[in-house]
Parts: sequence; C-alpha cells; structure tokens
Amino acid sequence: MDTLITCKIYGMAPNHTVKKLEQKVAIITGASSGIGRATAVVFSRLGARLALSGRNQENLTESAEECETVSPNNLKPLCIVGDVTIESDINRIMKSTIDTYGRLDILVSLFTRKNIDEHIFSKTHRHPLLAVYHLTMLAVPHLIESKGSIVNVSSVLSKRGGATVFSYTMSKGAFDQFTRSVALDLAPKQVRVNSVNPGTIETNIFTTVGADVKEVRVKGSEGIKGPSEDIKLHGGAT
Repeated sequence: MDTLITCKIYGMAPNHTVKKLEQKVAIITGASSGIGRATAVVFSRLGARLALSGRNQENLTESAEECETVSPNNLKPLCIVGDVTIESDINRIMKSTIDTYGRLDILVSLFTRKNIDEHIFSKTHRHPLLAVYHLTMLAVPHLIESKGSIVNVSSVLSKRGGATVFSYTMSKGAFDQFTRSVALDLAPKQVRVNSVNPGTIETNIFTTVGADVKEVRVKGSEGIKGPSEDIKLHGGAT
C-alpha cells in the first residue's frame, strides 16, 4: 500500500516518525480500501488506536493487518464490519469503539461514489449523508470531552459540476456545507472540524463503475488537480 498521497493530504512527510497521535482513538469509516485504508495506515504509524469500519470483512482484515505491522507498538485495530447506511450498524460502530477504548479523539468520515449510486434514488435506503450526520452526532459528546477533531473526506468535485456524476458532486457539495456548519457549531467547544478535498485518486472503484481513471483525469485537468500519475492507492469500494 502506497500511502504517499494520504501523507500529502494530511500535510505529513511520508517518512514521518513522530508519534503525534500516540494513544489517540480514531474511528475511520471506509477503511477497507482506498483512501480510508491509506489513512488508517498513516494514523497507525503515528501511534493511534484505531476502530476501522467497512463493508468487506476480508479487505477490512487486510487493512487491520497492515496497520498492526506499521504501528510503533504493534497495536491491533478494532474491526467493525458494517454498512454506514444502516442505522443499527452506525450505532454498533460507536458503541464498539467506546466499549473497547473508553474514549474517542478523532472521527474520519468518507463515502464513495458507489455508496451514493446505490442509495441516492432509493426510498428504502439511507443516503450516506444521513449516515455521516448520524455518526457525527453520536461522536460529538465524546469529542467534546476529549477536545478532539473531525475530518470529513470530500472531493474537489464538490467545488464544480461533473457530467455523469451529478449525484456524486451534489452529495459532496452537501458534505462540505455540513462540515462548515458543524465546524462553526463545535468551535466554541474546542472541537476542530475540517474537510479534505482530494482530486482523482486511482483505486479499484474505477473498475467497479466501469470508468477509466486516466480519462477522468484528462477531462478534469482544467479544474481538478489530482495526484501525479505515479501515485496509486490500491483498493476499491468499501
């Protein structure tokens, strides 16, 4: 797993060894692949205690094993298999984390285009944005206590339109606005809330939806400044 792009997103050098997250407890959704997995690896390398959530048991286990390998203290992450669009799974993610670690310092929320396409037009499923809202609200009391932080992983497409991906751009735009509002609400309580908006990052999600990542980069070159061609995150939809 190449975590270079994740280091760039979070403003850290790839060979960063300072344990800035020593003993901090972090929930990372979408951790079974792609940006979520790479984020988990970077956090683990910095000493964090992790609760990883994803829909694929096998991929989530692989993420956890990679995290344990790079952890300075060989910490084994808590793995919680679940779908964040299912309310009972969201409740279980938070309960399992608090029951295991007794606290929460960081919440990293992300959802993929596949998540959105599956749910946006369905009246019988919860849209991922509702899931983010619910998980955030569950996390807030614990984050106020720890004076922690929230990182929402959005997209540069939240800043502009995108042909054929209207549901994705609409959702990411709403995600950014949610981040701004929560940041204003929690700032007086000393909880930091930020969004990162990466460009096109190559994962197996493009294969899943039948898209060519190079073509996507070319089409978005005028407005989307994604990572260089040699930076890849191996993984897929969570």
